[in-house]
Amino acid sequence: MTAQKGKDLLLKCDADGAGNFVTVAGLRARRISLNAGAVDVTDADSAGRWRELLEGAGTRSASVSGSGIFKDGTSDAAVRGFFFDGTIRNWQVVVPDFGTIEGPFQIAGLDYAGEHNGEVTYDLALESAGALTFTGA
Repeated sequence: MTAQKGKDLLLKCDADGAGNFVTVAGLRARRISLNAGAVDVTDADSAGRWRELLEGAGTRSASVSGSGIFKDGTSDAAVRGFFFDGTIRNWQVVVPDFGTIEGPFQIAGLDYAGEHNGEVTYDLALESAGALTFTGA
């Protein structure tokens, strides 16, 4: 895979709950972090006292974050509504030439900021709320 433009990584939400994904507009930066918790099964009989992990155990999670400016009233209103209602919706993270990660997320953080002589910005944090799927590009 060759280098990709950061602006091509898209964050989309199922705005109406019917599978109609819309791009969250105005995002200037986006990030996804995939995590897997390990289960340590080391005991006194472990070879050389090296840590042993239980394969396939533990929990997996994903965190998505983004920051940007307000540009699109529809997607901004949807995001704001999801936060205040505690709604869990399906989201997509589209990574160019890699694939799409999709699944349920809940908005864990929504921050607004603004400088006196600048635009209002927001930061968005999502936490996975169920099984995610990956579809290759």
